[in-house]
Amino acid sequence: MQGTGVRADRRLGYISRSETFSASHRLHSKSLSDEENERIFGKCNNPNGHGHNYKVEVTVRGEIDPVTGMIINITDLKKYIEMAVMKPLDHKNLDKDVPYFANVVSTAENIAVFIWDSLQKLMEPNLLYEVKVFETDKNIACYRGE
Repeated sequence: MQGTGVRADRRLGYISRSETFSASHRLHSKSLSDEENERIFGKCNNPNGHGHNYKVEVTVRGEIDPVTGMIINITDLKKYIEMAVMKPLDHKNLDKDVPYFANVVSTAENIAVFIWDSLQKLMEPNLLYEVKVFETDKNIACYRGE
């Protein structure tokens, strides 16, 4: 496999794990006036907030170990997701309970970045490939660390 950084006798693979969490938030930027926030975010700018049942899909990429047949032990990935997603976000008001969102708008895109950064602190370098946040069945944000 020339040019991939993977030896010819090794296989590169991807594995994903998903989890769901519930959280509330309000789309509101402190950099905008109340009128601009209402115009841009509409009903999602409700002063009392609103909630979602989010789905998160975490994908890792790496060499498939010839002995174990795994890229990562799925038990370890489950533990990382518990620490980086479930503990800080599940059943929380993102804007009030998660310090990261005190000055960052809690959009699906920014939630994906938050999860990426949190997972990066726990996982081996270059293993994390993608974080997808399904805010609804129709609204999905994807972040790959770029």
